[in-house]
Amino acid sequence: MSHVNGTAKERDYDVVVVGGGGHVGLPLAMVFADKGLRTLVYDINEETVETIRGGVVPFAEGGAEDLLAKVLATGRFHLTTDPAEIARSRNVVITIGTPVDEFSNPVLGIMRDMLEQLVPYLDNDQLIVLRSTVYPGTTEWMGRHMEDEYDLTPWLAFCPERVVQGKAIEEVQSLPQIISGTTEDAAKAAGDLFSLIVSELVFLEPTEAEFAKLFNNAWRYIQFAVANQFYMMTEAAGVDYYRVLNGMKHNYSRALGIPGAGFAAGPCLYKDTMQLSAFSNNTFSIGHAAMLVNEGMVNHVVDQIAQEYDIENLKVGLLGMAFKANIDDIRSSLSYKLKKLLEFRARKVYTTDDHVTVDPSLLPLDEVIEKSDLLILCVPHGEYRDLDTKGKPMIDIWGYVEQIMPISTVMCYDEETVAQAEAGK
Repeated sequence: MSHVNGTAKERDYDVVVVGGGGHVGLPLAMVFADKGLRTLVYDINEETVETIRGGVVPFAEGGAEDLLAKVLATGRFHLTTDPAEIARSRNVVITIGTPVDEFSNPVLGIMRDMLEQLVPYLDNDQLIVLRSTVYPGTTEWMGRHMEDEYDLTPWLAFCPERVVQGKAIEEVQSLPQIISGTTEDAAKAAGDLFSLIVSELVFLEPTEAEFAKLFNNAWRYIQFAVANQFYMMTEAAGVDYYRVLNGMKHNYSRALGIPGAGFAAGPCLYKDTMQLSAFSNNTFSIGHAAMLVNEGMVNHVVDQIAQEYDIENLKVGLLGMAFKANIDDIRSSLSYKLKKLLEFRARKVYTTDDHVTVDPSLLPLDEVIEKSDLLILCVPHGEYRDLDTKGKPMIDIWGYVEQIMPISTVMCYDEETVAQAEAGK
């Protein structure tokens, strides 16, 4: 019997993914199983577990349905809601991160509560891997806490995911994997585990790895804020941002990284930027500025409408309610913030999104177009690329729809700009 982490204790599973029914855990678990590991998914949501066991992925993820069918057929992929099953695995990958509270401070207690629930099923022969974003210092704290409170000294590692939602299965295998451990043995064991699914490993100390993950997301969030600030400046001047952007980028490589404008949202970018702010005692001024700009894009759109239309008598249709393009996830979506603001000021607000299944108020696209006086492209879903608005005016902050932003030899969309838009940035 082979041993991924080198222990001599017999186990029934090579790896268990805790929180394995979610956006981070499930793609990783399926990839592990596809690579030949006996894999267990542990999740407290019974409905989610039964859905996956029935061969259905509970959220949109590229290639996930086919891969799920494949790994279920191998007999190596198992699911449970019983935490005692965790004890049967040599490697425990935890995909529970640190959220922020209503004051934008990290909720560190969730890690303490999670440990309290899992400790009865952990032992010193296991490798424990933290996978989701955590507050700087969490990995080292967790090691000390397990030893002080529970007399446990398992191999402990932090190996963050850095994938784009919707492309997780592809990127979890193609992107370099950052590896860190509280000891050299823990880092080596984590490296041995992830070398089974990726070809390149980058070794850091735990706090370095925690910063690397947070910096990745904060950097993207700040980049989007710069683009959104540029957009608002040009709009205020009566200038088309995308004429400026395409002119800047045309055959000029140093400008290619500047993104288009759009709603920068989702469960990670804002949250991780605020975690860095909390760590720096709220001195992360550029992070705060990015938050004000990105969150303020919604207010800018409403103000723009109020200046150009009789907003109190306006019926507005919102196209796309997910937090980014071509997925079904509405977590932290700014489309819903926009909806709330418009419901207070406009006569009527209609919403549509063929990808989203959890919002019963959504209407078919054709019906929203028919009923609305004005349309707002909130999310650049692929099906909106050649959208026929039936002559209705539309605000398109993304510069995505051809009818709103014609493609020509001068105003050319380079491949990177199109890819950013279609991936929701």
